[in-house]
Amino acid sequence: MKYLLLIYSAEREENAMDEQAMGQLMAAYGAFHEEIASSGALVDSFRLRPVSDATTVRVRNGDRATTDGPFAETKEQLGGYYLIEAPDLDAAIAWAEKIPSANYGSVEVRPIWEMDCE
Repeated sequence: MKYLLLIYSAEREENAMDEQAMGQLMAAYGAFHEEIASSGALVDSFRLRPVSDATTVRVRNGDRATTDGPFAETKEQLGGYYLIEAPDLDAAIAWAEKIPSANYGSVEVRPIWEMDCE
């Protein structure tokens, strides 16, 4: 089964990290990425641009409205994701807890609802 591991953290805190702390975080992510990729569980992964680069789209009664930034102001922002293949929720959670940002942010584990669109 596929799971999406959604990584949330406070951009403000990450932006305040000094060069050494950011280097350590990126090294931890590099090690995690290598581990999950070599295990065969990794399907896809991307780091997202900051929320200041986001655009939110809403359509109401056929009218589109766009807003710069995220849908809502929150303490933590979606910063990236890992799409993984895991045998069950426990295995997906085991991967989620290894994501470095889980130590100061959160990781939402969401099963993928696979649909046949052909």
